[in-house]
Amino acid sequence: MTYVVRLPAPDHSAWAWQSRGACRGEPISLFFHPDAERGQAARRRDESAKEICGRCQVQAQCREFALRTREPYGIWGGMNPHERAALLRGAARAS
Repeated sequence: MTYVVRLPAPDHSAWAWQSRGACRGEPISLFFHPDAERGQAARRRDESAKEICGRCQVQAQCREFALRTREPYGIWGGMNPHERAALLRGAARAS
């Protein structure tokens, strides 16, 4: 579940970074897996999405957004949901 209380207020400047994303124009299915996708197909799709993220000028903003809102799905800022969850768990332990 996405925690909407963590989402930024409806202010265009809070979302303007999205218009500069390298993912603009790419198929959304590249960043969000189909229901039955597993194994090597999932890894290949993740790698392709992360390659696009790797050359993105707003990768840091995208990743920060996904971490702040606890985005449960998709590749955001070059990280998948498992990687984001692990990073958040590590940050919680360090606090």
